[in-house]
Amino acid sequence: MIQREFLLNILFLIFINLLIKPFFIFGIDRTIQNQVGLEEYGIYAALFNFTFLFSIVNDFGIQTFNNQRVAQDHQLLQRYFSNIFVLKIGLGILYTLLVFIIATLLGYTASYYHLLFFLLINQILLSAIHFFRSNISALGMYRTDSLMTIVERVILIIICSVLLWTNPLSTSFQIEWFIYAQTCSLFIAAAIGFSIVYQQLHTFRLQFNRSILWELLKNSAPFALVVFLMTIYTRVDFVMIERLLPEGKKAAGIYASAYRLLDAVNIIGLLFSGLLLPMFSKLLKANTSIIPLLQVSARLLFFGTILTAISVCFFRVEIMDLLYIHTNLNAANILGVLIFTFILVGGGYIFGTLLLANNSLRQLNQLFLISVLLNIGLNFYCIPRWGPLGAAGTTLITQGVAFIGQIIIARKVFDLKTDWVLIGQLIGFVALVFGTSFLAYYYGPFNWIGNFLLVLMGGVVLGFAVGLLNKKDFFALIENR
Repeated sequence: MIQREFLLNILFLIFINLLIKPFFIFGIDRTIQNQVGLEEYGIYAALFNFTFLFSIVNDFGIQTFNNQRVAQDHQLLQRYFSNIFVLKIGLGILYTLLVFIIATLLGYTASYYHLLFFLLINQILLSAIHFFRSNISALGMYRTDSLMTIVERVILIIICSVLLWTNPLSTSFQIEWFIYAQTCSLFIAAAIGFSIVYQQLHTFRLQFNRSILWELLKNSAPFALVVFLMTIYTRVDFVMIERLLPEGKKAAGIYASAYRLLDAVNIIGLLFSGLLLPMFSKLLKANTSIIPLLQVSARLLFFGTILTAISVCFFRVEIMDLLYIHTNLNAANILGVLIFTFILVGGGYIFGTLLLANNSLRQLNQLFLISVLLNIGLNFYCIPRWGPLGAAGTTLITQGVAFIGQIIIARKVFDLKTDWVLIGQLIGFVALVFGTSFLAYYYGPFNWIGNFLLVLMGGVVLGFAVGLLNKKDFFALIENR
């Protein structure tokens, strides 16, 4: 059954990513910020997110469109791949020119251009990897795609570990080294991804078929708008903090230190989304019910997001003190607000992916346009008054509007009924996890790390107790492995 296949692959994905990506985020990325300082890292974070804002020009929704179509008809791989390859080269050049023009208009000086150039190269390589992976997963090679999610990070960890802890250049770590290391690791991962897809092709030669390219651009445009609008309301806060505040670089660094943990846990939601899109697409094409897959993914994802958000919020000060040299109560409170967006973003990964698979793009774009306007408007008001904490509150409000909107659209499009059992389970789970976190934080028998782990382990027991975790699903996995 499709939900058993989903469970098996999502557990495999989570396992391999929990081995690699948290070590990169907290072992490498965090260490780099501690070594270069808040201001230098703040510049990097602002420039990275600035290039990320316009990365849709480089992608143009092609990955999502390609993944959906090839998943429904594998024969389209031969037709699309060569033409998309040529198209992405042209889009990469256009993307580079656009970012430099906008950077100049926004007042970025020439001293930033060197970093911008390599960050742009990295975005282009990352987009290429996502394109190759969209074909791999669409062909049903889920395990291979799962392994591809960690290849670039493994290589980057090796390079940065050498630079950080052996100091071969006999000087302090520079933020430029981090960017160069990303370039090397992304290039190698892109080459591996290309070789995997190349083996599935009958022939490969660069083609420039105008009719196919026009078809791709026309059909990808709605996907591109979806991704662009989502990128704006999730990443523009970094740029606005750096541009609007007197000490914008340092403030962006503080915000990045809290946002890093949100990025870390959001890995799980992204993995769900990447696996769900081709599965939902197949079910919808076969006119098969999506309810079983929707239910099992919702139970698993909400279990993880709720447990993480509540427990991290309680222990936010201790977590920030453990991770960073330069931190304060304000940074911890920023984390306390941001971490609750994990629940909302996680829900969006399920319902938004379902709507993408169904081509309900007009409704999504209308919703995300409202979210963009709300986010920018609130940021202009909140950032000058409350700094990064105001940006965190804006993010929480915006993600809440986007999540509720996606549920409303999905209910209307698929005639979904209210699952009162699931709602009751979620309410009970929230209350139990909150109570457990409160008791462990204020009256726990161990140090704060022991008490934090106690909450997480207790949360698993509570997940089974309220029914969010289902023993039947896991037994089915073992029987069908």
